[in-house]
Parts: sequence; C-alpha cells; structure tokens
Amino acid sequence: MTAQSNSPGEPSYADTACPDGAGLMAGRTVARVGYGAMQLRDLRDDRDAAVALLRRAVELGVNHVDTAQIYGAGFVNELISEAIGPDDGVTVVSKVGADPDPGGPHPIRIAQRPEELVASVDANLAGLGLDQIPVVNLRRPGTHSPVPVEENQIVDLDDQLAVMIALREEGKIGAIGLSGVTLDELRRALPAGIACVQNAYSLVSRGDEDMLHLCTRAGIAWVPYFPLGGALPGHPKVTDDPAVLAAAEALGCTPAQVGLAWLLHHAPNVLLIPGTTSPGHLEENLAAGTLTFDAATLAMLDTIPSHTPA
Repeated sequence: MTAQSNSPGEPSYADTACPDGAGLMAGRTVARVGYGAMQLRDLRDDRDAAVALLRRAVELGVNHVDTAQIYGAGFVNELISEAIGPDDGVTVVSKVGADPDPGGPHPIRIAQRPEELVASVDANLAGLGLDQIPVVNLRRPGTHSPVPVEENQIVDLDDQLAVMIALREEGKIGAIGLSGVTLDELRRALPAGIACVQNAYSLVSRGDEDMLHLCTRAGIAWVPYFPLGGALPGHPKVTDDPAVLAAAEALGCTPAQVGLAWLLHHAPNVLLIPGTTSPGHLEENLAAGTLTFDAATLAMLDTIPSHTPA
C-alpha cells in the first residue's frame, strides 16, 4: 500500500474537489466546521438543553460530530444517540485509548492494551446505539499525558493497529484515525489506511507542520484539537495575539473566529470540531467557516511566531 492515500481507490486532497465549505472524512463529504461534543458533559443537569444544542447543530449544517465514551463517562454518547438519528447524515467520530474512571484520581485512565481497545469500541457502539462507528481514533498518550501512564500501558503501535484493522474488517468501525501521534508514528501507520489525525495544533502552536503537510499529500483529514491554544500550561492563546486582535477588529468578528478561519485557510484538509455549550457560541464557530481574508491579512497572520511548549 502506498502512502499517498488513506485507503485503496480513495483520492487525496491534492486531486479531489469538494464543494465550498466542505471537506473529506474517511471518504465522506462533511462540512469543514463540525462539532466537538466533549463540553456537553457540563450539561449533565440539563439534558434537554444538551439535546437541543445537538439538534441545533444539525439544523445549522453540522454533519461531523466528535465524541468519546470517556466524555462524561458515557453521558455524551448517550446524548448523541438520543439527539442524532441515521436520517441526519452525521459522521460520528469517536476515540479509544482511555477509559472512564469516575472513582479514580482522574476522570479517565489510560487504556492502550489491545483487549482494552476492543472493549472501548464495544462500549462506544453501545453508548452511541450504532452498529458501526464511522471513524474511531486511536489516542496515543504521548509524552505529555496529564494522566499517569502505567508501564503495562506502553504498547507498540503496530500491535494496536493490528487490532484496529481487525475491528474495521469486522465492521465495528468504518475507518481508523490517530490522535496524539508523532510524525514517525504516522508514517508507520500509513499502510494501515488512516482517515484522520487529531493533534494539538493552532495558529500560535504549529509544531506539527510537517505532519500536516504529510496528511495533505496523503489525503488524510487534519482535525486539530485545542485549535485556539491555551488549553495546557505553556500554550499561548490565539485570542491574545496582537495580530489576531487587529484582524478581528478590521473584519468585525471575534478573535476566536479569526483563529478558526486561519486554520481552514492554512490547508485544504483541515476540519474543525470546536465545542461549546452555548447556542450563540455554536453559531459564531460555524460562521468562522465563511470568513475570508485578503492577502495582506493572511500574510500578517502567517508571520505570527509558533510556540512549542517544553
């Protein structure tokens, strides 16, 4: 298998034309601004509001929703199952590699062993009420995991990919994604057929630029988490940068919209999954997908230094 496409016969971003405002996820056409459902765990005491927000997202054209069984210990997946049906045409992307641990010192625990990946896929299937999850990301803990990684959770990537391929062949998952990976790990995984990569990446933290370029060439969707930076110690915030603030004032939009729109302009395979519990904020995030920059503004934003936290 070559490294130029994520599965046999699937075109790369270099030779695929998508409708305006659309991109590809595992061969499916999706809106480039989707929805990350993690924050819905904060609405446990207002389930109706959470379901209404998901329905509003679908009404506004969202057809790519990112989730995980660890979000709210299954609560978020239950919401998605209740709010979104097969006729809505939504591509649901989940992840494995960590399990809920409500009674532990952290709300999640690292769960990287092959048998744990299988069990996590089964838990996601049950929670989402699906026969197949369109895409499942294998989340590697990386070197900066905020949750302790036990020695028995240091698992070779090839062993994990073998399990993910088996799950795909079994039909439980439609495609394989990766999250929290290095450039070397992505290169090793390419023969398995990779649909997307989720890594921390933003206008002010572009350490994975070489990996993004590889994904663009290989037809792999790039789905950055922490797209506005600032979520971890040492990470600057996009919305604090003077150039971003100046662009927002000139364009009459929010600094967050500038940061999101820059990502969409930066590479054709970028898909966004900003999360929120606010209907108004949801609309602002989606409106970022329509924001355009003139050449001078884009050049100014491109010169913002990239910071790589230690």
